[in-house]
Amino acid sequence: MLVAGFPAGSFAANCYVVAPEAGAECVIIDPGEDAAGGIDDVLREHRLKPVAVLLTHGHLDHVWSVAPVCGAKDVPAWIHPDDRDLLTDPAKGLSLNPGQELFGGLTLSEPDDVRELADGAELDLAGLRFTVDHAPGHTPGSVTFRTPAAADVPDVMFTGDLLFAGSIGRTDLPGGSYDEILASLSRVCLTLPDTTVVLPGHGPQTTIGRERTTNPFLAELAPADGPDKGF
Repeated sequence: MLVAGFPAGSFAANCYVVAPEAGAECVIIDPGEDAAGGIDDVLREHRLKPVAVLLTHGHLDHVWSVAPVCGAKDVPAWIHPDDRDLLTDPAKGLSLNPGQELFGGLTLSEPDDVRELADGAELDLAGLRFTVDHAPGHTPGSVTFRTPAAADVPDVMFTGDLLFAGSIGRTDLPGGSYDEILASLSRVCLTLPDTTVVLPGHGPQTTIGRERTTNPFLAELAPADGPDKGF
C-alpha cells in the first residue's frame, strides 16, 4: 500500500493520499488548508487518480479544501452526518466571540456530491477496503478509517484528531466531550493489535502498542467490548 502524507497549511493538519500502488486509483483523506497543491504534487509524482475524499471530522483545518479538491477531481466526499453541517458552517465547531468573523469572513461550501458515513461501514474504494468506526468526543461526527493488514503491511488506522502520538484530541470545542473521547479510544483504538500503525491528524505516526504503553491519556483505560476487528 502506498501512503503519502503532508502537513497542510498553517494548522499543519495531515493530509493523506492512499493507494494500492503507484499508477493506481487513490483516496484523499482530510484535505485541509491550502492542501490542493500538495495533493496535486503527490498525484503527479505517483501517477495516481483520485476517486474519493474521506473526512475524519468536520473541523476547518481538515475540510478547508474539500470543495475545491472534489470539484477539480470530480469525486465525492464522505463525512459522518453529525459533522456534515460543519462543511458549510465551520464556525459552529469553533469557540468564537460574539460578532467575531471566521478568518476575515471565510465561507465554505459543500462539494456537489456528499455521502454520509455510518459506524461499521466498509468502503471499497481505489482497490482498498476502509472500515469506518464512529469515534465521537473530539467532534460528534469524528470517525476513523482502518485498512486491514495485507502481506507485509500491518493494519493501518487513520485516526484524525482522536489519537495522536503521546496525546489525544482536544475536547473543549463545541460538541467535544472528554468522557466520549475516552470511550471512543477504549472501544475503537485499544481493541486493535499493537502492531496497528496510527496515522493521526497532526504530528508523526505511531502504533497502537506504543500508545497503549506510553500515552498518559490511555494509561488507565481498558479495551471496551466492541465489534470483532479481525484478531
